Amino acid sequence: MSITLSLIAITSLISVIAWQRPALLHSLLYWPPGVRRGQWWRMLTHGLVHADGAHLAFNMITLFFFGSIMERVMVPYIGIVGFVLFYLAGILIAILPTHVQHRNDPNYRSLGASGAVSAVLFAFILLDPWAMLFVFFVPVPAVLFAVVYVAYSIWATKGARDNINHSAHLWGGAWGVVFMAILDPQSVGRFMYELFAPLGF
Repeated sequence: MSITLSLIAITSLISVIAWQRPALLHSLLYWPPGVRRGQWWRMLTHGLVHADGAHLAFNMITLFFFGSIMERVMVPYIGIVGFVLFYLAGILIAILPTHVQHRNDPNYRSLGASGAVSAVLFAFILLDPWAMLFVFFVPVPAVLFAVVYVAYSIWATKGARDNINHSAHLWGGAWGVVFMAILDPQSVGRFMYELFAPLGF
């Protein structure tokens, strides 16, 4: 089984079990008072549980398509353990700004693998900016999707009241781009070339 499929299987299993056991779900999600009490595992385990089936399916389907590609790209450089650590770091790095902002808010909670999934997705976009992504079955160039996604996430972080941690999407995506650029510095130059080549530059 591939690493990506293993991550999907583990995340799906834990999410389903947690839906049946609310106490387990609460012990794994990100909750500021819990972290302050020394429950640091919440900074990672929140990425293993999801709010509902739609939330889980959206993240895992995205991870399946782009994780499978990035696994083949990254593993020759960093190995299997390195790819898993890249994914886990996406969960952690994506939640850190949230923790700084909400560390004293006892009513705040966050869960889901969106930060890590965004890291995988944006690492892919750096490598293939003109790939077609199917957003609600509509083909959209990856780079255009990235621009709209980032712009919306910035706006939603400041103004939306939809119980979605948009900040995690932003920071997870940023981690994916930075990590890929460090792993393969030439990827930045290729990105710029491929970005402007269709425009005749």
